[in-house]
Amino acid sequence: MLLRRVELPDGISDVAIRDGRITAIAAHLDTHIAGPDATVIDGHGGALIPGLHDHHIHLFATAAAADSIHCGPPEVRTREELARVLRNAPGNGWIRGVGYVETVAGPLDSRALDRIETRRPMRIQHRSGALWVLNSVAAALVGLDGADHPGIERDNTGAATGRLFRADNWLRDRLPDDGPPDLRALGARLARFGITGVTEATPDLSPVTMTALIDAHVKGAIPQRLHLLGAPIGVDTVAWPATVTVGPSKIVLADSGLPDFSELVETIRRAHDAGRAVAVHCVSRIALVLLVAALDEAGAVPGDRIEHGSVIPAELVGDLARNGICVVTQPGFLAHRGDDYLERVDADDLPDLYRCRSLLDGGVGLALSSDAPYGPLDPWTVISAAADRRAPTGVVVGPEERIGTDEALVGYLTRPERPGRDPRTVEVGASADLVLLDRALREELAEPTSESVRCTIVRGEIVYQKSHRSNAAR
Repeated sequence: MLLRRVELPDGISDVAIRDGRITAIAAHLDTHIAGPDATVIDGHGGALIPGLHDHHIHLFATAAAADSIHCGPPEVRTREELARVLRNAPGNGWIRGVGYVETVAGPLDSRALDRIETRRPMRIQHRSGALWVLNSVAAALVGLDGADHPGIERDNTGAATGRLFRADNWLRDRLPDDGPPDLRALGARLARFGITGVTEATPDLSPVTMTALIDAHVKGAIPQRLHLLGAPIGVDTVAWPATVTVGPSKIVLADSGLPDFSELVETIRRAHDAGRAVAVHCVSRIALVLLVAALDEAGAVPGDRIEHGSVIPAELVGDLARNGICVVTQPGFLAHRGDDYLERVDADDLPDLYRCRSLLDGGVGLALSSDAPYGPLDPWTVISAAADRRAPTGVVVGPEERIGTDEALVGYLTRPERPGRDPRTVEVGASADLVLLDRALREELAEPTSESVRCTIVRGEIVYQKSHRSNAAR
């Protein structure tokens, strides 16, 4: 492949690609340098940048959400609207709802859902992803009342309330086996956004789920490189393709049930002893205090990272920098939920919410991600949110934490194995995971939008190319 007249940091150049790697960069290259029958694309001065990497996403959950009933803002804002969309759900089997938040109709339990639907089994996921709520029909089908999972909430009589915390695998094993969701549409969307790699952040991946993910990648449904956090320690990767890698070991510090200090230290040490860093889900002040203390005790290793870092007290920024801990965060939540945060988050925590500027200034590695399906999938939306931090009503949430769009873009350009560190660059010898924009980079950074993505390339193969009609529309 030969990319002509593309914008690089040093000016307009030609870039040759062969066997999945960049082989030459010069002001002008002969066509033959890219090999016989090479594809030639005229960049017309558009920027060529490394492909974006989403450092935290849940692939199957994102694909499933596309076929689920949306039960929260902006689609649903009131109790009446919730009842209407659930009662009008298509089909006659299970109803799967996502995105619920208490501002719609307060805390849900089986009784609340039974007032909406008692004929069909129904499960509704909270927008945090940490909670499922089942109506009585669904609870009976999965044997909720007689089960002993620690995430099952019970009332003062011992009866299950229908609320189930952090029990996705348990619940999945008791649902009709319809197979994993098809990932082709999601893979195409990611490619259209310029994403060439993803870190699958779902914890405790089962062998069946890992096989399904790898099969989807090998068959092209997910053309992006895969980096797995939830692969078990000691997993055999000999038969895996080179484009699927194991990342840090995922640990969830759930506020609904924080582990003992000694237990957390041992979990971290076990991962480190196996040659794995840790990726720790941490969304609250108390969880972060616990984690920092545990890392001090266990010892941090390169690659240790915090997932989300929703609330980071200023006094702990130095501890993160000292231990070399990267924060993989999601400022896109501010664009989608900022108004709700302003109303519901404790006033003491608001200055600490989704920090960016202070982390960079404090020497902490910062990587950006979607956390889809719970946050916006489009990386250019996240980049804009990191720069302006505007809630849906236009209020700025934490203006002192704004960063430049150029800095936010770098948060998507760092390597999956070293997020928040040195960004990848377009250079000879680098893997040809690239994005060609239809305009100069300075124009894109002035107004970030995925509509500017003209072509996405993974290992030298085009996985997305904007149609001529789309180009004409711009």
